[in-house]
Amino acid sequence: MAISDWPEAERPRERLYQQGPAALSDAELLAIFLRTGLRGCSAVELARRLLSEYGGLRPLLEADRQRFCRSPGLSLARYAQLQATLEMSRRHLQEGLKRGDILGSPEDTRRYLSLQLRSRPHEVFAAIFLDNRHRIIAFRELSQGTINGASVHPREIVREALHINAAAVIFAHNHPSGIAEPSQADISITRRLKETLELIDIRTLDHLIIGDGEVTSLAERGLL
Repeated sequence: MAISDWPEAERPRERLYQQGPAALSDAELLAIFLRTGLRGCSAVELARRLLSEYGGLRPLLEADRQRFCRSPGLSLARYAQLQATLEMSRRHLQEGLKRGDILGSPEDTRRYLSLQLRSRPHEVFAAIFLDNRHRIIAFRELSQGTINGASVHPREIVREALHINAAAVIFAHNHPSGIAEPSQADISITRRLKETLELIDIRTLDHLIIGDGEVTSLAERGLL
């Protein structure tokens, strides 16, 4: 049965209009994105098949182009549409953390850094540089690869901080494993960076470890 033949109260779009997007299941949201299904298979049924095939919504959204386009009902055009939608989401959140804004809610900062770093296939070490009123100056990706003394260079971070006249910094990096527990190397390099930056009166406010659906704060753990 086509979705158009369903009772109006059960159709994903009508439910979204009446109850808002948060009321919809993953399959219903994906069905709205797909718009159409396959012969003998509605968009909602196709969405359920895809979620089962990929093991959930996130693995589907993060699939590479080749795998995505191999799935029945998906295509290069839909891949492009999905990537554009995801990028608009990133930019929408990024507008909440732009130059000159005062860093407010810690939760906004966590969401922003999660969106930037969570899905990376390798570790990325980054920082938000702030002025003395905690207004944002810049977000910078500082290194890629395993976080240790060889990949994170305090001298380069000091140079960048001085160049943009930062007074404080929040560090962050992702764990591709999805586990947000800080390693001993994470703690060691954070303390080394903090000590180095203190020499030039730049405060290290936090170091956030980005995992799969969770973020760990070294400051909250008392590890700075």
